[in-house]
Amino acid sequence: MALQTKIDLKNFTGLSSEDLVKLNNTVQAERCRRSFFYFVQTMWSSSIPEKPVWNWHIKYICHELQVVAERVFAREPKKYDLIINVPPGSTKSTICSVMFPIWVWIRDPVIRSLCSSYSGDLSLDLSVKSRDLMKTKKFTELFPNVKVRQDLDSKGYFGNTEGGRRYSTSTSGTATGMHGHFLIIDDPINPRGAISEAALKECKEWYDQTFSTRKIDKKVSVTLLIMQRLGLEDLTQHLLEKKNVKLKHICLPAEDEYEIKPAKLKKYYKNGLLDPVRLDRDVLDEQMANLGGLSYAGQFGQSPRRSEGNLFLENRVKIVDELPSPVEKATRYWDKAGTEGGTGAQTAGTLLARLQNGQFAVLDCITGRWSSERREQTILDTAALDGLPVRIVVEQEPGSGGKESAEGTIKRLQGYIASADRVTGDKILRAHPWSIVWNQGNVVILNRPWTQDYINEHLFFPRGKTKDRVDSSSGAFASLTRNIKRGGLW
Repeated sequence: MALQTKIDLKNFTGLSSEDLVKLNNTVQAERCRRSFFYFVQTMWSSSIPEKPVWNWHIKYICHELQVVAERVFAREPKKYDLIINVPPGSTKSTICSVMFPIWVWIRDPVIRSLCSSYSGDLSLDLSVKSRDLMKTKKFTELFPNVKVRQDLDSKGYFGNTEGGRRYSTSTSGTATGMHGHFLIIDDPINPRGAISEAALKECKEWYDQTFSTRKIDKKVSVTLLIMQRLGLEDLTQHLLEKKNVKLKHICLPAEDEYEIKPAKLKKYYKNGLLDPVRLDRDVLDEQMANLGGLSYAGQFGQSPRRSEGNLFLENRVKIVDELPSPVEKATRYWDKAGTEGGTGAQTAGTLLARLQNGQFAVLDCITGRWSSERREQTILDTAALDGLPVRIVVEQEPGSGGKESAEGTIKRLQGYIASADRVTGDKILRAHPWSIVWNQGNVVILNRPWTQDYINEHLFFPRGKTKDRVDSSSGAFASLTRNIKRGGLW
């Protein structure tokens, strides 16, 4: 039988006002213990200045967190780790990083939580809010036995008097010696970092090599990842692609035109919107205008894929079976990688031609993850197939190793017109001139088996899994147009 949320004073006329308050607090506290969502509702006004909007997704997320928590309280093996993808401004941090680590203490005061965000400042801010929640009048009245330990009361690391701990860190931050029943990751990377290969790699390595090892009991402890999607290589995708890892994936885009997980939740969307009060059409239209299509699709659609507004636009190139004009000159540009197999960087060689009518034509694109020996043989074999009129350019990476590699390739290409291209700037900057002619509709692509993969990489760039076709194409374009400096703009 459900408990009342508030005592009707008329039914207890024989009790003193002090006893009535205690009785009411007892009922309130018990309801909070039984329901994390009720705890959030009860504590909201004491710790959050904004007026709450109790959209359905808040109750749903609270329920899902409680489901995994109940098994931890019972020290039963977990069924899965939990990934939650929701748009910014949807109360995710308040629920998951501020209130959840405190609620678990009113159920099991020895619980330890490790909480992380993309920056130390953000992690500390969430930790302070979490700690301040415990010190509110409402919390101390309802849970007088759950107290902050006086000698463990810092901004980023505090505990209760029964042994529970909440420790905050950041992506790539240290967690040495710390272990948790709950490992909570709240936005592990920011939108700007999501377009950096180095930042994405660092984030995933930090999780694999450091944070994921910090569980008190590998069978029981749970990882909670709460984030907006920012790229096809972000931490959500990294975890989803892992084998033999049990996960539950909750994906709640701002609009129902994007994929919703579980799909049954679509019925709760009103007029196609997740939260029609805070994220109505006007708000979403403004976000689309500010962010552009690609970033909007990731942050609000939870689908960091091709969309209007990214660097290379859809339906701007023409796929042809025959060239519309004779070739004026052609360049095969090689972006080399030395990794065999796997899913990392690949070698890409794009054959790009300038036609007599002024258009640019993609004639061929070869890709592969080969050993150094096989890569060099492929480059040599391709040169023979292309023929002498084609100029060959090899990207020269910075440093002595990149110079020696490029020089070695050119030496093997004796008899062909070959040179090295010493690149400057990042891949995105180098791709800008190529994207301009692409978006102007001045590019044609031969219809071949590789064509769709080639186009898709451009449409997803720079947040796709690979960037090598784009880099080799922008290099070939720069080589064909001498008035453009590689690494610069028009």
